[in-house]
Amino acid sequence: MVIKSINLETVCGITSTLPENDKPEVAFAGKSNVGKSSLINALMNRKSYARISATPGKTQTINFYSINDALYLVDLPGYGYAKVSEREKEQWGKMIERYLHGSAQLRAVFLLIDIRHEPSANDKMMYKWAVAQGYEPVIIATKLDKIKRSQVQKHVKMLKEGLELVPGTTVIPFSSMTKQGRDEIWERIEKECRID
Repeated sequence: MVIKSINLETVCGITSTLPENDKPEVAFAGKSNVGKSSLINALMNRKSYARISATPGKTQTINFYSINDALYLVDLPGYGYAKVSEREKEQWGKMIERYLHGSAQLRAVFLLIDIRHEPSANDKMMYKWAVAQGYEPVIIATKLDKIKRSQVQKHVKMLKEGLELVPGTTVIPFSSMTKQGRDEIWERIEKECRID
C-alpha cells in the first residue's frame, strides 16, 4: 500500500454517535501498553501521527484514520489499564462493544498481543468476544524485537495456546522498531477490504 493521504477524520468519545462510513474499516484492539499507536504509525509510515504516550491508557476515544480515501484504520481504546476507574473501564468496554457490534463497514479485527507474555484475561476475553461476534481476529504479536529470534516460534505457540486460537488463525509477529510484519499486515488489510 502506497500511502498518499492520511486524515484523522473522526474521533468518537463515550457519548459520540459512530460515523456512518461508506468505506471499509479495519479495527485494532489491544491492551493499553501493547504498542497500538506505534503499529498504526508504522502502517501509515508516520513517526507520530497516532499519539504515542509514556502513559498507557491515553487513547480513550475511537479514532478513524482515513487512508488514501479508500479505507479506515480504526484505533480502539486500549483495555485493561490499571490506573483508570472501574466505571471508566466499563464505559470503554461498552464503547468498543458498540463499535464492533454496530459498524456496518468493519471488515477485520486485528488483536494486538505482546509476544513476550502469556495473554492476559482481558486478551482472552477480547478474542473470545470478537469470535462470538462472527469475526476471525488476526493476531499481531507486538514487540518482536524484544525477544531473541530463536525464541519467536516458542512465544507464538504460547500465544496460540494461551488464547485457544481457532485453528488456522493468522498470527503476525511485528516490530515497530524494524517494521518486520508491516507488509504482511497491509497484505491482510488489502485482502479483507478488497483493495487492489
